[in-house]
Amino acid sequence: MKTVLVFRTSVLGKGHIRTLRPLLNQVIDRNGYWNFDLEDCDNILRVETQNVQPHTISTLLKKNGFSCEELH
Repeated sequence: MKTVLVFRTSVLGKGHIRTLRPLLNQVIDRNGYWNFDLEDCDNILRVETQNVQPHTISTLLKKNGFSCEELH
């Protein structure tokens, strides 16, 4: 069963997404999916996955210079 994770981020544009794309693709399982909603005031990252923990996603973004906070 897939889990949906939602994060508030500091990702601001397509250039940032291009930087993160290979990293997120490596972490998210093949059956998973991720996307950013940059029109939302919180620059939302939405992840659908079966096996990835929220900590993994937030750590990945933080290590690459972005803020990332899971929304509950």
